[in-house]
Amino acid sequence: MQDVKCPHCGQTFSIDGAGFAEIQKQVRDSEFERDLHERLKLAELDKHSAVALAEAKAASGLQKAAAAKDAELQELKAKLDQAHQDKQSAIDLAEARSVNELQKTAAAKDSQIQQLIAKLDAGEVEQKLAITAAVGAVEKERDELKNGLDRAELEKERDEKSLRDKYETQIKDRDESIERLRDMKARLSTKMVGETLEQHCETTFNQLRATAFPRSYFEKDNDARAGSKGDYIFRESDATDTEIVSIMFEMKNETDGTATKRKNEDFFKELHKDRVEKGCEYAILVSLLEPDSELYNSGIVDVSHRHPKMYVVRPQFFIPIITLLRNAALSSLKYKSELALVKSQNIDVTNFEDDLETFKDAFGKNYDLASRRFQTAIDEIDKSIDHLEKTKKALQGTDRNLRLANDKAQEVTIKKLTRANPTMTAKFAELDGSDTPRTE
Repeated sequence: MQDVKCPHCGQTFSIDGAGFAEIQKQVRDSEFERDLHERLKLAELDKHSAVALAEAKAASGLQKAAAAKDAELQELKAKLDQAHQDKQSAIDLAEARSVNELQKTAAAKDSQIQQLIAKLDAGEVEQKLAITAAVGAVEKERDELKNGLDRAELEKERDEKSLRDKYETQIKDRDESIERLRDMKARLSTKMVGETLEQHCETTFNQLRATAFPRSYFEKDNDARAGSKGDYIFRESDATDTEIVSIMFEMKNETDGTATKRKNEDFFKELHKDRVEKGCEYAILVSLLEPDSELYNSGIVDVSHRHPKMYVVRPQFFIPIITLLRNAALSSLKYKSELALVKSQNIDVTNFEDDLETFKDAFGKNYDLASRRFQTAIDEIDKSIDHLEKTKKALQGTDRNLRLANDKAQEVTIKKLTRANPTMTAKFAELDGSDTPRTE
């Protein structure tokens, strides 16, 4: 039995070993546990708020990036990095605050314990050892809890980084594929690297001149006496030097105009004038202008409603349009010869008109077939683009998985961390159920 003086009221009373153990238990279990849980709860709330704010910023950045173009994708990356830094700073601040509060609480309890020990007899060594052991157990428990929180946070950061890297890689691959398909749709098989459109058309024609056009003339129009000139003139004659077909060509590339984008119809009037002045039968505009126009990307476009015998084609149809017009003219030349013979023999021209209509129908069928095949190729490219757009939307769904991963990390608690840990369970059981050695 020992006499103990209350530091608050000054009253002296006797206390035995059981009473001292009860005071120690109250100090440790009541005040210390209450303070510890309050501090941990505040730290958890601060961390949860900071992480929620950072994740909200990251989610907002991801949604904007999915709807934006290439420049907006870069902005998303910057926002993600900033959100990660903000979140990390908030977590570090919360952890530092939690550790600081725990240290203060432990120091306060240590001071109280030392005051109580000073009031007891110097010979109560067992009680001092029990107090020291209790303080050590509390500090060990605090360190283990902190280590568990650190491990959970590291796992969460690793998962977030892995998801973000995978998402950014897939977005980059998707954008590159879409860009390649769009470029192929606009230009198809025409290669314009390092050469102009005129040079490309001339090279393409010269590659086939010896085999497909042995009696053809295809040269630049250098006659500007009338005040203007086209780019190229195509003429073909038969063995008797009778002209079969003649075509005035005008080539227009996207880079040929000024900063203001030009349209194909801006050149129709001048092309028609050049065709008439040079005595050509047809006028063809080979154009890369208006690359997104569905009309001009569909194939050979007949603009005879604006100017007679005028067509607009993409570079990949440069040779096919010459072939079609040349073959049509050859058939027409044959019918013209037959018509002259019929007239000289006073024969009715009705059969000639029927044959001419048959030729027109055959020519129209050939044109429709070529146009449908070209449109089929365009449709296949559009399907590929649609497929990649769907892939992009699927990748945007990874944002939801990222949020779910964060929610799982937030659900980590001290009880869940120690549920499958026999060592920690035993330590908590010892703290809750063990008795402090008594002094008789």
